[in-house]
Amino acid sequence: MKLGMFMMPYHDPKRDLHRALHEDVEIAVHADQVGFDELWVGEHYSAPSEPITSPFIFLANLIARTKRIRLCTGVINLPQQHPAIVAAHASLLDHLSEGRFTFGISSGGLPSDFELFKRTDAAERNAMMIESADTILKLWASDGPYEIHGKHWDISLKDFVVPELGIGTILKPFQRPHPPMAVSAASPASGSVKLAGSRGWQFISAHFCTRASIKSHWPTYLAGCEAAGRKPDPSAWRIARVIHVARDDAEARAYAEDPAGPYYDFWRYLLGVLTRAGMLAMLKTDKGMPDAAVTPEYALREFAIYGSPARVAEQLHQLRDEVGPFGGVMSLAIEFGDRRRILDSMSLLASEVRPGLTACVS
Repeated sequence: MKLGMFMMPYHDPKRDLHRALHEDVEIAVHADQVGFDELWVGEHYSAPSEPITSPFIFLANLIARTKRIRLCTGVINLPQQHPAIVAAHASLLDHLSEGRFTFGISSGGLPSDFELFKRTDAAERNAMMIESADTILKLWASDGPYEIHGKHWDISLKDFVVPELGIGTILKPFQRPHPPMAVSAASPASGSVKLAGSRGWQFISAHFCTRASIKSHWPTYLAGCEAAGRKPDPSAWRIARVIHVARDDAEARAYAEDPAGPYYDFWRYLLGVLTRAGMLAMLKTDKGMPDAAVTPEYALREFAIYGSPARVAEQLHQLRDEVGPFGGVMSLAIEFGDRRRILDSMSLLASEVRPGLTACVS
């Protein structure tokens, strides 16, 4: 089973930004050293609490610092940028990393970014994501001239295409025909998951998905595969969760459930964002739940996994038995908190939990 780190990241916005970003780099390097397979990095423009504005820049900074871990955008929010810019940046990162790159995309995820870029209509964002992805693939598939006319972007490059001078062609990726692509999914029976099945892409069930939502993702993916005549691949599916591993259950519980600790604070933050955005319902296991019942304590019970290595492995096996044959698990990188505990948790997840997970997909 693939083991990944998903880095929004989350930080206390009152913290020193410079130090927080360097801690993110430290976590990424440690993930590579202890054997994580993938690092997924988010993109947010208007949130010091989630301060990585360019996954491309952040991941490029890690190429020389890491040896084997795949460097993945988790995700590039396509409606917020011109497709030609995204295509060129992705190609450059793919070359510099010598193919250690996975291209994760999305329609967007942060309400303040929606407002900033005037992308508040969800249906429009989804349409823009698909159009942008198709445009990027067309740019990668041709040396030009380019005539790509869509509803949201109109690309024409024909009058200054000079092959003998190397002008007028968008950079092609290192991996051919292009890097692996992935989409994120948060809602039940997500259209992004069906798209992944039809296109042969990877997909990620978000860390705040209820088990019922996650359970709907595998049949949705199968439907997409069937419609396109593709063979389903469980290794294409990853599930993100807040995970903390300690030497024993009591130690893990005390740290994860500490009201003054980083995990409790993370859920307090996320619940605040979703409440203000009118999106809290997606965290409810019962539609009749009052908003007041969706607390950090509730979120820890429903969406977090913590305990000794044996207990965490048991919970991940139970999750897979319940929701379907996911082929990868992603642990969320949040506020550093106690540096030793966080790094130890990652090491234990890689060395003592992950080997037992391999058997559940073999």
